[in-house]
Amino acid sequence: MKFTQIPATTFQELQLNAGILLSAFDPSSGEAEREDILGATSGGVSFTDTPEYSDFGEDIDNCPKNTKELKKIISREIAISGTYLTVNTTHAKSLIAAASIDEDDPTHIVPRDALEDTDFEDIWWVGDYSDKNGETNGGYIAIHLKNALSTGGFSLKSGDKAKGQFAFTYTAHYSIEDPDTVPYDLYIKAGGA
Repeated sequence: MKFTQIPATTFQELQLNAGILLSAFDPSSGEAEREDILGATSGGVSFTDTPEYSDFGEDIDNCPKNTKELKKIISREIAISGTYLTVNTTHAKSLIAAASIDEDDPTHIVPRDALEDTDFEDIWWVGDYSDKNGETNGGYIAIHLKNALSTGGFSLKSGDKAKGQFAFTYTAHYSIEDPDTVPYDLYIKAGGA
């Protein structure tokens, strides 16, 4: 069958497994520190960059709809979502978004009604990539969300004979200090021999 084929590079270009969420990652070395893992997840993680477009030619007589020179991106919704199975005070504070950990009692998380700059944090998702994905020189895909804030709120779902689940959605945010920088980066690195 002439068209029942796959690219010769298929096994070098597959993203594998669920990946991990990290508070920090160095894409130049491809190294992840275990203490930077945010938590254990279940069901995988979903990332989306959804642009909203405006057609500046839509109200111009004789201008075809979706003329490429008049199409503009007016906003982006950049988010990562999934479900944590593990939680500690740092992660719970992050999920609540506007919250602080009590200085006198580190087991006590106090929600706030106002956001602070420290509520925004960088988050990395890193997953295995390519047929060469071992400990040394392994390939990876990494997504770096900048100024991420929990926009899904804090939720806990428990169940009989089940693990508690903490759904999350983090949204990346632009900064007034650098409004032209889209608040995420993407790295795709094939594994080496």
